[in-house]
Amino acid sequence: MKFLVFIKATPNSEMGILPAKTEKLWADMGKFNEQLVKAGIMEGADGLKPSSAGKRIQFSNSGKTTVIDGPFAETKELIAGYWIWNVKSLDEAVEWAKRCPNPRPGEEGVLEIRPCYALEDLAGLVPKVEFQREVRLRKQVARQLKPKSTATGTAKRRAKSKAASTRSKPARRTLTRQPRSAKAK
Repeated sequence: MKFLVFIKATPNSEMGILPAKTEKLWADMGKFNEQLVKAGIMEGADGLKPSSAGKRIQFSNSGKTTVIDGPFAETKELIAGYWIWNVKSLDEAVEWAKRCPNPRPGEEGVLEIRPCYALEDLAGLVPKVEFQREVRLRKQVARQLKPKSTATGTAKRRAKSKAASTRSKPARRTLTRQPRSAKAK
């Protein structure tokens, strides 16, 4: 099961203030992330800049769309970072989260764990045509996420092969030569 694990923001993280003993935090968090990767759990992670660097897009029922510049007032509702974990259950995610070092040493750090919808969860929730679109889009995203070096390497090999086959064939002449005697006349 896929989960998003949010690191909740604090007033200090919203002001861009790093915790005391930042080097220790980076070291401890790095070790924790290594454990997640070695266990095959972590699919992604990032820290987020303060909300002052962001925007919100608000949609109304009337069709009006409003862009709101950060910072945003309710710090306790904001997120300072996240992980994407793939584990067997919510209980396993909780056990891993309990091993995490406090992401805001000197403050009360909070993690929030939220399960993601799996494709099979959507089957009974959305119209069939939209479910099929979701299946198609997820496959397309998976193809896009494949390592670029493999695709690039394949493309380069094809280009080299094509160039080699072109070189090995004799050049085609489009002009025909007339005998010397015909030119002289």
